[in-house]
Formats: sequence, C-alpha cells, structure tokens
Amino acid sequence: MAKKAKRTTTSDDTSGGDGGFPWSTTALTAPTAGAVALFALLVRVMVSVGPYSGEGTPPKYGDYEAQRHWMEITLHTPASEWYRNTSANDLAYWGLDYPPLTAYQSLGHGLLLNTSLPDAVALSLSRGFESPVLKLLMRWTVLSSDLLLFFPAALYFVWVYCRRNVGGDKEGRSAPWLLAMILLNPCLILIDHGHFQYNCISLGLTLGAIAAVLSRNELVASALFSLAINHKQVLSRLAPFERGIYEDYVANFWCSTSIFIKWKRLFPIQSMKFLSLITTVSAFLPSFIQQVKAPSDRGFLYALLNSSFSFYLFSYQVHEKSILLPLLPASLLALEEPLLFGWLMYYALLSMYPLLCRDHLILQYISVVALFGFIFYSPDGRSGMRANSFSIRKRALMTLPLLCSFILHVIYLSLRPPKKYPFLFEAMIMLLCFSQFVILTLYTNTKQLMLPDCSTRTERGKKDL
Repeated sequence: MAKKAKRTTTSDDTSGGDGGFPWSTTALTAPTAGAVALFALLVRVMVSVGPYSGEGTPPKYGDYEAQRHWMEITLHTPASEWYRNTSANDLAYWGLDYPPLTAYQSLGHGLLLNTSLPDAVALSLSRGFESPVLKLLMRWTVLSSDLLLFFPAALYFVWVYCRRNVGGDKEGRSAPWLLAMILLNPCLILIDHGHFQYNCISLGLTLGAIAAVLSRNELVASALFSLAINHKQVLSRLAPFERGIYEDYVANFWCSTSIFIKWKRLFPIQSMKFLSLITTVSAFLPSFIQQVKAPSDRGFLYALLNSSFSFYLFSYQVHEKSILLPLLPASLLALEEPLLFGWLMYYALLSMYPLLCRDHLILQYISVVALFGFIFYSPDGRSGMRANSFSIRKRALMTLPLLCSFILHVIYLSLRPPKKYPFLFEAMIMLLCFSQFVILTLYTNTKQLMLPDCSTRTERGKKDL
C-alpha cells in the first residue's frame, strides 16, 4: 500500500493531485497544452486592445505605421523597387530595410487589408491612416502569425525536449510549465501585441529550427533557420549599417560605454563594423569551441544563449527589442536555469520600460508581468530554484540591483530629468540592465564550459565518419 501511495504522487501524475493545474506532470497532454495555449492567446488579445507604437503622433508615427506602410509599398510597387528610392517609394519615410521574407509577409498582409479596407493601403494617400477597423485588422495579422508559427514551434520544442530528456532531471521536469514560460514571454507579448511588430515570425522559425536540430531533422532545421535569417537581421539588408551601431538607449556594450567613449564620433562606420565583428566573434568563440569539442543537446541550448548574448552586447545596429533574441534560448533552459531565466526576463523588461512608457503601455506592462510571475512561481512548476541555497552575500548582491530597479521604475514615471540631461533616467536604466546582462553572460558561458565532456550525438557522429 505504501508503494502504491508513493507511486500516485510522482511527477508523472497528470491529474494535478490537489485539484489544481497539473504543473508537476512530465507529460504534455493535449488538454493541458490546449489550456496553456488558450491562456497565452487570451493574454495576447487583452494586450492588443491597448495602444500601439506612435498612435496619433505624426508625422512619422511609429512601428505600427512602418508595418502598414510596408504593406502599402509591397502591394503597389514591383519587387525590384521595394528597396529603391523611387517616386512611389520614399525611403526616407519608413523605407523597407528588412530582408525579403519580411517584404513578402508585408505583401501577404497587404493583400488581406486591401480586400477589407483598401483605403488603409492606398499608395501615397494612406500615410498615417488610423482607424479602429484598421487597428483590429493589423492586430489580427500579428495574432494569426503568432498562432501559425510561434505556437506550433513551442509545442514542437517541448515535445522534443521531453521525449529526448534534454534537461536530464526527469523527476523535476514540468512540461506544461516549460510551455507556459515559452508562450507567456512578457517581452515578446508586449513588443508584438502592444508596441506592434512581428517578432513571433522570426522567433517561431528559429524555435522550430532548434527543435528540429534536437530531433535530428537537419534538413528541416536548415530550411527553417534560413527562413528566420531572411525574415530579421539578404546581404546589406541583414544589418542596416546606415542606422548606426545602436539605437536609443539600448543596454549593450556600445551604447552603455558611449557615456565615456564617443564611438560614433571617434570612428567611421567602416571601423565600427570591424570592431563590432571582432568583439562579437570573440565573445561567442569559447562557446563555439566547446560545442565543437564536446557537442551535446544541453550544450547546444547554452551555446544558443551565449551566442545570442554576444550579438546583443556587441553586434552592429542593436536596439532594445533585440533582447528578445537571448530571451528565446533562455526560456528553453527555464527548467534547468529558472533563476537565470527569471532574472534575465526581469531586466529585459526593465530595459524596454522607457519604450513601453512612450507607447502608453504601463497597464499592460504591469498586468503581463504579474501574470507571468504568478505562473513562474506556481507550486511544482519549476525545479532547482531554492532560496536557501544562496549565501547572505549572494542575496545582498541580488537585492541591491533589484532595489535600484524598483526605484528607477518610480522615478521614471514621477519625476522629470534635469534639462541639461534629458535622457538621464534612460541612461541609468540602461547601465543597470547592462551590468546584469554582463553578469548573466559570464555565468552562462562558465556554465557551458563546465558541462560534462560527453556527447549525446554519438550516433550522428558515427554516421558522419
């Protein structure tokens, strides 16, 4: 009887035991996955009701207008003119500077809008066009893209992760919780469904490629990753150098150190491109070498996180929304590194706080963070996050920046900066977030280099030989 009772309380129990949501189960059943996905969809819908980037702020508005304008251009001009300055396509007004897949995505969405609201994509006449109907249609283009690409990719990854036991510790694994952490990423939700972008497409393709790599479907992985590259960062469109090495007050190396070293004044674009290349490659080289010497599924996920940190911190033309790149692999490691994931998520949100304030998305910011925190700290949801394992010194080191972040939240909303330093508060937020990103980068690189020197890809290695 004792053995039987013990068996009914193992982590493989899908009933939830206490009548609550079955976070502790290692199996991802269709009803559980459907419930998590439906909740994630409802959160996106609620956020999308709020304002968007540049709403009612002429003359150039914001990213919402940029996306609408790209639909207008791709719909009414030939593909050969999409990236050229012509009488019909003024590149000074939200010129299309993303790779071709983004352009064809804009064309597809433009065709849909043209059938329902042609005035919204009329060539040259629709600049700054805003209406409740257009907002609804534009929001649905993002929601449908999310549902068609990012949601299936997340389900695919969790299925592969659990099937191949990538995390190793099967007893402490919660498949529904991992799916929730991936789908309820507050930064992605606020940027795509609040601010207004289509990051769910490129990240969904990337996530699908990662899952395909782990499931040993190399051809599928190659195809999906190629599509992801051609949607965000061909050739000159991968890095729009004319924009400069960074935008706004992004918490990366170049912008944070520009307070002391005026990179843009001291070096021309060509020199900065070279410096950026060298520092980016140098930053991810140790991670790359470790995976070449001792490839593994866990090491692969850490390598993705470390390389994305390298690109965020050191690559050319980075803006605050680029933090979504390292957040993706961090979410995939959430079961193994819950504290890392939660810490990165919090400071990633803080780094985008000024942007979201400008978009009047404070209510959405607070609500989504609260919902995420409620699930993140749900009973039996995560493993390996024990407060007692931290020394007093470590707790103090973690509490100090956290306290500073709370103060900066309040200061940014309630006080005005000195006229001499109008962006003082943005700079303070940037420096705080940069310091945490550097610490996390050092930690994840060290963690990857300390992984056991064993390969879980022996069979593929033998096949290659």
